[in-house]
Amino acid sequence: MMNLWRFLLSILLLTATAASHAEGPLRAVQVTVDGDPMAIPVISLDNPGDRIVISFDELSDDRRYMRYELIHCDARWKPEGLVDSEFLDGFNVADVDDYSYSQATLVHYVHYRITVPNDQMRITAAGNYIVRVYPEDDPDETLLETRFSVCDFSMRVGAAVTSRTDIDTNESHQQVDVTVDMRDINVRDPFTDLTVVVTQNGRPDNEVILTQPLRVAGDKVYFEHQRPLIFQAGNEYRRFETVSTTYPGMNVDEIVYAAPIYNMVLATDYPRAGTSYLYDQTQNGRFFIREYNAVDPDTEADYTLNHFRLEMPELQGYDIFIDGDLTGRRMDPSSRMVYNRATGAYEASLLLKQGSYNYQYLAVPAGSTRGSTAPVEGDFYPTVNEYTVKVYYRPPGTRYDRLVGMTTAKSGK
Repeated sequence: MMNLWRFLLSILLLTATAASHAEGPLRAVQVTVDGDPMAIPVISLDNPGDRIVISFDELSDDRRYMRYELIHCDARWKPEGLVDSEFLDGFNVADVDDYSYSQATLVHYVHYRITVPNDQMRITAAGNYIVRVYPEDDPDETLLETRFSVCDFSMRVGAAVTSRTDIDTNESHQQVDVTVDMRDINVRDPFTDLTVVVTQNGRPDNEVILTQPLRVAGDKVYFEHQRPLIFQAGNEYRRFETVSTTYPGMNVDEIVYAAPIYNMVLATDYPRAGTSYLYDQTQNGRFFIREYNAVDPDTEADYTLNHFRLEMPELQGYDIFIDGDLTGRRMDPSSRMVYNRATGAYEASLLLKQGSYNYQYLAVPAGSTRGSTAPVEGDFYPTVNEYTVKVYYRPPGTRYDRLVGMTTAKSGK
C-alpha cells in the first residue's frame, strides 16, 4: 500500500500545484489584535489605542493597487445599510498602501497590511464590521472580505462551560451557560432587545444565535439550560510545522522538491473516534507564519504545497473538510477532501505559507452546512475548547445591532 501511495503521490505532485494556485491569489489571511495574535478580533470602542491588523499575501511579482472599505453588519454578519456617517468619522475608503515584497522565495508574493481604525477612518459605533478589499480600478470586484468587531463593554458578560450537560455527563458534549448584567443600561425588554452569539474555536458552521433567555432576575439575564448551547466536545486540534524546507518539521514525513516549489508530505492521519482522549496544547485552529532562519517571516517565509492524507473507509453520505484558519474556515471545494479508492484514503493539497498550523477534519452530511467532529475526530468531554460569547443590544427605533458585551471561556484543562 505504501509503494502505491508513493506512486500516486508522484502523479499528484505534478498536478496539485496548478490546482492550488487556481484557488485564488490572496493567501495567508490573518486578522489579529495588534500585538496579540492569539486575541479574538474584538477591540474596544473607547480605547483609541486598540488596532485590528489584517495581513495577507498576493502571489505576484508586482504590487496591485487596492482599496478597502468598512461595512457595518448585524449580529448575523448581514450588512445593515447604514450611512457611513452613522458609524465612521472620516472617509470610508482608503488605499492599501502598506506592502512589501517577498525576499529570496521560490514563490514570489507581495505582503500587505491594513490597520483599522486609523487617522482617516475612525470608528464611532460598536458592532460587527466587514473589511472589503477591492481593486482600485474595479470597485465592484471583491478580492477579500474579513471580519472584526468593536465593543463598547457597557454590559458585563459571564460564561461558564461544563461537561455535565443536559443530555449527558462527562461523555461527549460541553454546555455553555451565559449571564448578562444589564445594570448600566436600561433595557426595556430583554426578551426582544438582546441577541447572544456563541462560537466554539472560531467556527462559523456551528455558531449559536439566541434571542430568548431562559429567565430574567433583576438586572441579570440568564441564557442557560438551552439545547443550542450544548456543543459537541470534539478533540484537540491536529498540528504540523513547515518552518524548514531542509528538515521535516512536526508531523511532516517527507519534503519533496517538484519544480517550482517544495512539497510537504504530511504524516498520514487516522480517525481518532473510538480511541482514548490524549491532551495536547494547541491553538484551537489558528496558524502562525514562521521560517527557521527568517528575520521577517512575513516576507521571508516561502509557500509550500502541503499534502494531507486521512486513511479510513469512505464515509457514505458525508463530505470531509479540513477545518481551521488555514482554510479560512470555509467549507467549499478548496477545503474538501477527495476519497481515493486506490489508496483507501481521503486526500487534499493546500498551498500554504511556511509556519505552524492547527487543523481538524469535519464530516458534513449531504445537504448540510454544519460540520460534525464525531465521525473522524471523536468527541471527548475533557477537550480544551475556546468559546466566545458576544451580546448585542438593539432597542426599538434604532438602526443597528450594538455590541455591548463580550467574553471568552475555556473548557477542559
